[in-house]
Amino acid sequence: MYEDRFWKKNWDEGVDDLDPILFETTFVNIIKRAFQEVPDKTALGFLGIDVTFGELNDYANQFANMLIENGFKKGDVVGINLPNIPQYVISVIGTLRAGCVVSGVSPLLSAEQIKYQLNDLGSTGKKIALVTLDAIFAGHLVKIASGIPQLKLVIATSVASFLPKIKQFMGKLLKKIPSGNVTPLPGIIVLDYHKDVFAKYATKAVSVDLTPDDLGWIQYTGGTTGDPKGAMLTHRNGCHNIMSIAVWLGWTRNEGVLLSGFPFFHIAGLTVCESAIFMGWTQVLIPNPRDTDHICNEMLKYHPTNMANVPSLYQMLIENVKFKEMDHANLGTCISAAAPFPKDSQVVLENIIGEGKLLELYGMTETSPVSTMNPSRGKKKLGTVGMPFLNTQIKLVDPASGESVPLGEPGEVCVKGPLVMKGYLNKPEATAQVIDGDGYMHTGDVGIMDQEGYIKIVDRTKDMIIVGGFKVFSSKVEDILAQHPAISVLALIGIDNPDRPGSEIVKAYIQLTPEALKDTGEDALKKDIITFAKEKCSPYEVPKIIEFMDEIPLTAVGKIDKKVLRK
Repeated sequence: MYEDRFWKKNWDEGVDDLDPILFETTFVNIIKRAFQEVPDKTALGFLGIDVTFGELNDYANQFANMLIENGFKKGDVVGINLPNIPQYVISVIGTLRAGCVVSGVSPLLSAEQIKYQLNDLGSTGKKIALVTLDAIFAGHLVKIASGIPQLKLVIATSVASFLPKIKQFMGKLLKKIPSGNVTPLPGIIVLDYHKDVFAKYATKAVSVDLTPDDLGWIQYTGGTTGDPKGAMLTHRNGCHNIMSIAVWLGWTRNEGVLLSGFPFFHIAGLTVCESAIFMGWTQVLIPNPRDTDHICNEMLKYHPTNMANVPSLYQMLIENVKFKEMDHANLGTCISAAAPFPKDSQVVLENIIGEGKLLELYGMTETSPVSTMNPSRGKKKLGTVGMPFLNTQIKLVDPASGESVPLGEPGEVCVKGPLVMKGYLNKPEATAQVIDGDGYMHTGDVGIMDQEGYIKIVDRTKDMIIVGGFKVFSSKVEDILAQHPAISVLALIGIDNPDRPGSEIVKAYIQLTPEALKDTGEDALKKDIITFAKEKCSPYEVPKIIEFMDEIPLTAVGKIDKKVLRK
């Protein structure tokens, strides 16, 4: 059933698997064309500053030369601990050109979390460099640097370093821009991005022998269970996904404008950024995705043809009057990924931007990341993550037996193909637990595939709530409850039932709309929501406990953080 990939007949006309020879290459090779063809075109738009492809090319070469002249060799690792600013993109390209490996380090991590990731990256004996903000340097790095033996080089910068001096000064004076003192670190070379990298190193191209099998990225998982793990992704992994995205979406070379609120330290944000570079597209950098007024202003300036965001950001944009009133005629496909998107909210968004423009996809760090996607031109099924991607085999299995489940039945999504990671860094046992002997990556996500090959993700295997032996798929119930007019955002978790060992109670955390409590009290509203749930859901799916929250906690990427809720 799954082996014949029956869903291919439902792909857009003209879309087919890539010839594997196309992705037998490296990221460094596939982006050369853009720098040759459109050197004077804006590559990066950032807070009123435009960086051309020609400038980006030179900056990246300077970064690569800096790494090499400071003793970094093929396979050494560069952690990039920045928000979405030009230095992030420059560091990615420069790192890969030097033959080194990129690792995104969230700027929201604590000092100990940064230390853990850098020591994990250095555990193979590779040298480590870290690109970081001056504020993180002063606030975190000075406390932990002596405990990171493989950290040999630090390049410090500021969010405002690309801005005119007067804007830098005013931003720091008004405390709109975080800053900190950069001081010497014993045994570690410390450089300033602008004063050293751009001022002292040559723009000449470097030459490092790279193969498709070489690592390009070690991106860390969210660590929902245990410590975060470094997913090792090869140049082949990255090239396949980047090329497939462009083909699937029908992107035209050198013609588009991308605006994405995905953070680059997350694999989804990094991949859409790299895809824009590959295609010679302008991309608008959003350092603070929660500032929806700024996003709207950038949209008015750059007229993006495509957007990519997590659902929570689209939901914030829906609430912005500027976004609602804007002319979206120029806007094409809007990608949504990384978390479930309530169907009602999808309809509201499409009423604003235009019907058929929202496109949900599915992926994970370990699959480089895109595994499934709704068609770009053909039938999009709201609430599904589309069909399996190019050159990709997918099957749904019973998590207990490992046997394939029939279409229409829930099963764990398993993925095979050139997109699957090499494995987890220094964790062969963890790798063996998720990649089976046939090469399938067991994702831990529960999905249902319909007769046309479209998949709906209904839960994480670890998030399924068991009520008296019945499986409650939290995503499904959340989708239903989100239709209640008082509910803005919600999340379901299971808590132990003290009266029935082995069974759980469904608890709902709810963020209300601003008007929700205007005409009724909390107790009455909770009863109304439970009544609503009883009308729409099976008895075992109805929440037994409801807790209202001012704000549902989100991860750095914008996903609902159920780990925090469980605590």
